[in-house]
Amino acid sequence: MPPAYDGSHVDGSAYTEVIDLAQRTPSWLDSLITAWSTYGLALFAVLMAVAWWRARRSGTSRVLVALTVPLITLLAFAVDALVKLGVREDRPCQTLRVATLEACPAPGDWSFPSNHAALAAAAAVALFFVSRRLGALALVAAVLMAGSRVWVGVHYPHDALAGFLVGTVVACVSAWAVRRHQDALAGRLKQGPLRPLLAGT
Repeated sequence: MPPAYDGSHVDGSAYTEVIDLAQRTPSWLDSLITAWSTYGLALFAVLMAVAWWRARRSGTSRVLVALTVPLITLLAFAVDALVKLGVREDRPCQTLRVATLEACPAPGDWSFPSNHAALAAAAAVALFFVSRRLGALALVAAVLMAGSRVWVGVHYPHDALAGFLVGTVVACVSAWAVRRHQDALAGRLKQGPLRPLLAGT
């Protein structure tokens, strides 16, 4: 098996600057960012539910896209995981051996790209196809999520950026495909067990 990739030469200095800043930041702020990094993805699930509920009053095409947002997000996660297995980059906290706010993941839990960033970006972009207002809110949250993963020490900046890019691309392509075939998909959905989810359209 080939050795793991060392990403410290890409932006290791920027990473250590962020870590140093985190060490000098008030503990309450570090605790807030750490909590967001750990539990913040739950907000996107809430936004997905809100998007679906509102879309039920806006027609079949919009509610169909709303129903696919979780699936699009999971697809982005799968793509991101495959890239991780291909690149096999060690976590920066392992390579640079620095003290971080979050416990350093075990060896073999690869760093590039960030799963959290990919999930958040995919959810935000997909939500844009349902509601611009919810999508904008989710996009801000996604940027904060990506940044928090660097702040707590588990990712290089390029990991977070790459994860964000993976999520964005997967969501754009997938949501566009859903829109293109929405009539056929809606017809199948209305004939299947998920028909109640279209109630109100």
